[in-house]
Amino acid sequence: MQQLDLQVIRQAIDWLACAQPVWLCTVIASFGSSPRPPGALLVAKGDGASCGSLSGGCIEEDFLQRVRAGGFAEPLALVRYGDGGDAPQVRLPCGGVLEVLVERLEASTDNLEHLKRLESALLGRGRLIRQWQLPFAGPCLLDDVADGPRVERCGERLSVRFGAAQRLVIAGMSSVALFCAQFAVALDFEVIICEPREEFQQDLHLDNVRLEPILPARYIAEGGCHHATAVVALTHDPRLDDLTMMEAVRSPAFYIGVMGSRKTSEKRMERLHRIAGMDAQTLERIHAPIGLALGSKTPAEIALAVLADIVRVRNGIARTHV
Repeated sequence: MQQLDLQVIRQAIDWLACAQPVWLCTVIASFGSSPRPPGALLVAKGDGASCGSLSGGCIEEDFLQRVRAGGFAEPLALVRYGDGGDAPQVRLPCGGVLEVLVERLEASTDNLEHLKRLESALLGRGRLIRQWQLPFAGPCLLDDVADGPRVERCGERLSVRFGAAQRLVIAGMSSVALFCAQFAVALDFEVIICEPREEFQQDLHLDNVRLEPILPARYIAEGGCHHATAVVALTHDPRLDDLTMMEAVRSPAFYIGVMGSRKTSEKRMERLHRIAGMDAQTLERIHAPIGLALGSKTPAEIALAVLADIVRVRNGIARTHV
């Protein structure tokens, strides 16, 4: 499964390549109960065809109707939806408000190259910031060398970060792995299960989940992880799980975890220190036991605890605050 941002940018590239102008929309602020976060994207063309979502359906109909009627002819526009907004007939649930930046992009070599650089960033080949000097100048592309919120606005300067689609690499098939994959798809992760054992490969029957029939450690070593990747080993097979951990700590993955009881985890850490020479700082990258302490017993509950912990780390929340 591709992250929706990547689908939007690729659709914009396809339409521009066919010499059709497009309207690229970015949510830049949300207040109250708004369905989509800052940074959410939608692209449309003049006949009303679109890809992506700004609100889960609340405002798209109005926006696309205005595009079909010849609206948003200027290169850049700021639109406010919700209470006190530019379309008073459109109301978001619970009084929410969305501010949307609308860009009209002509079919040009420069715009195509600009979008292809965004596509490359979303594929994990570097991180970029799109930056505008409102109300007229921009956008330009800058290298993103520091972490920060997806959207930042300082006076008339607006910045939106673009990076790799979030990815979950699951090492080996298990009942917990299957639930983790389903939850991760719902959370808009690109999900990859690495399973070299033929007898387990036939158990995968999930939409939007990719099976790689190779050792997870080999997949990781060959560049399968970027900075927005979580790696989880959930088989209870130390031959598979330990090799995965040995390779994962060499990667830029933001989350690395392995399933097992506290006693099993202590033995694994000692083993990784002794056999792989991992020092204390390296071992600290591994979440073991994996997941939040929810008192989980069933495979679904364990998977819920795992994904909750991944989301916690991704959002920069300390475990002591959970």
